[in-house]
Amino acid sequence: MSINTIPIVDLSQFTQGDDRGKQQFVEQLGKAFEETGFVSVRNHGVSQQLVDDYYAAVQKFFALPTEVKKKYEIAGLAGQRGYTSFGREQAKGFDAPDLKEFWQMGQIVEDGDPIKNEYPDNVSVPDVAGFDQKGRELFKAFEKCGIELLQAIAIHLGIGEFYFDKYVHNGNSILRAIHYPPITQEPKNAIRAEQHEDINLITLLVGASAEGLQLLSKQNEWLDITAPEGCFVVNVGDMLQRLTNNRLRSTTHRVVNPPREKWGNPRYSIPFFTHPKSSMPLDCLASCVDERHPLQYEPITAGAYLDERLREIGLKK
Repeated sequence: MSINTIPIVDLSQFTQGDDRGKQQFVEQLGKAFEETGFVSVRNHGVSQQLVDDYYAAVQKFFALPTEVKKKYEIAGLAGQRGYTSFGREQAKGFDAPDLKEFWQMGQIVEDGDPIKNEYPDNVSVPDVAGFDQKGRELFKAFEKCGIELLQAIAIHLGIGEFYFDKYVHNGNSILRAIHYPPITQEPKNAIRAEQHEDINLITLLVGASAEGLQLLSKQNEWLDITAPEGCFVVNVGDMLQRLTNNRLRSTTHRVVNPPREKWGNPRYSIPFFTHPKSSMPLDCLASCVDERHPLQYEPITAGAYLDERLREIGLKK
């Protein structure tokens, strides 16, 4: 199955439409996140030119010699800033590392908020012209889109449109650029990215350069997912599932290896992981707990939960 496995919604209905259009978007998004945990979003407001420019810069970065890229792999940052070399990360519950290398940049605090002291500095890459600037621009564009989607989710949950704003503004979000190199020999018990669920509130994924993304359906079937041209794929993360006591679904997904005849093709993707501030409580919302839906999770903060998960996937000791 293909793109028809997930609904397509139009974010401009929410950001620019009338009350009816806004409510229609909220209902469509909420239904998709309750049933599949995934949705394609069109008219998201992020410039395609900016996406293309950053993709070009990302490909130049990953084409650098390994010894040059290693300069940007900073010990002690648990992969949260800078470069993470091939084979360092594995999915929770799996021993074999994923067949990828990646780059991460984090929050850019520009308003004097003291929370800046909680975040490590982003790593600058003078070896690739425009890499830093285009990354910052894309981060902010993704962040704006993520906040708008969370406002719609908050309306759906009945907790007030701007519930998430105070947590996501200057939150611990991450822009990740991933390179899955060509496969040169039979993989040993590993695929490009083993099945997993994302840690954060929501993930925004701009179209990857090659096929391979799959989600696990309620019927326990793997379904191929490809965003229509100009769309983002957006999915629920574990933090949002936890907050909503499983009302919204953090769906298992993976990136499979291509057919053998396409092993020589690399794959690139750029997900944006919308994270809140570490102080945000992930206690299940009272409106999502009742006799039919008993409490599933103990209270924890977003920061403590992230720390726990980074250890599980091998990025933090």
